[in-house]
Amino acid sequence: MKTSILKALFISALLFTTVVLHAQNRDWANINRYKTNNKELVEAKKQIETVFIGNSITEGWVTLDPVFFTNNNYEGRGISGQISAQMLLRMREDVIKLKPRVVVINAGTNDIAENANVYDPEITLGNIISMVQLAQANDIRVVLGSVLPTNHFRWNPDITDVAGKVTDLNSRIKNYADANHIPYIDYHTALKDKDNGLDVKYGEDGVHPNIEGYHIMEPLAKEAINKALKQ
Repeated sequence: MKTSILKALFISALLFTTVVLHAQNRDWANINRYKTNNKELVEAKKQIETVFIGNSITEGWVTLDPVFFTNNNYEGRGISGQISAQMLLRMREDVIKLKPRVVVINAGTNDIAENANVYDPEITLGNIISMVQLAQANDIRVVLGSVLPTNHFRWNPDITDVAGKVTDLNSRIKNYADANHIPYIDYHTALKDKDNGLDVKYGEDGVHPNIEGYHIMEPLAKEAINKALKQ
């Protein structure tokens, strides 16, 4: 009798887990996250200067310093934990439909952290290039941001040579940007410590900037955006 009850409970738990995972996978890229706000902006026919698409670093930026975005007519489209493939899937809804003059793309941290897949720098760079090409095909100018410095991931300590992988990916992104005359923001150099990690004064957890870190990033971003607008 007890065995039957335990078996029934196990099957119920398994079915519940399957339903939850199925619901999550139906919107793997969280395309609907900004759906309401995007609709409002499109209906208002507002000319947006710049959209920032990224992960938790972009999302946290809007949270910690919303005035930077409001005063400059910028929109943030960051979603925590996302890899470059998920951002690529969001490009049409979160960037192209808003018709900004510029998009700032900041991707790669969570690819290296292997949040969803085994890390392959060529695939990550390819996703970034595809985002660039989608933007340019829709007359949106592009700015590419470096991956921010980090040398460890607290949520995935098994990832090795983090600082080296970040430096390598940034080199690939910069080389592509230079070859295609795309403004590149070197957040990495501005925020790193002697070990190529995030300087503790700019972010306590080693990955995400604090308000001081974002204040370092802001003039760098504005300079690159203005450069893109003049091209």
